[in-house]
Amino acid sequence: MNRRNFIKNSMLFAGSLVAIPSLIVSKKAYAAWPKKSFDIKDLTESVSSVYGHSNLEESSKVKLKAPEIAENGAIVPINVSTTLDNVESIMIFVENNPQPLSSGYKLTSLSEPSIGTRLKMGKTSNVMAAVKSGDKVYTSTQEVKVTIGGCGG
Repeated sequence: MNRRNFIKNSMLFAGSLVAIPSLIVSKKAYAAWPKKSFDIKDLTESVSSVYGHSNLEESSKVKLKAPEIAENGAIVPINVSTTLDNVESIMIFVENNPQPLSSGYKLTSLSEPSIGTRLKMGKTSNVMAAVKSGDKVYTSTQEVKVTIGGCGG
């Protein structure tokens, strides 16, 4: 297809979107941003803000994979998975970061309870993965040593 036909077909397609407004996706934000939880500077308060309590249970069913030593704190790969049933959310906390709540993922019953992400860590700290299943919160914690600071260090 040459450039002229491509542009012509693109314009026709764009015009059909204007003519059929039901095809246009709304730009509303569907997920609520828990700004308050991300702004808290204390780990226990942050956990309480997310879950309404700070009763956590260490579990071998929550698998946290993180490097023992992170050469660069700006990019610390983290993987969390679990064999628990009815997982509602997975949250990651970094104890010594300015804001301990690093990331959070709400899951549906159709989701596989497994996430992978990269964190920014300013200094050596415990990383905690918290998995909510039913009315309980299960955790796994691992210390990650940072050799070069990632949060401005």
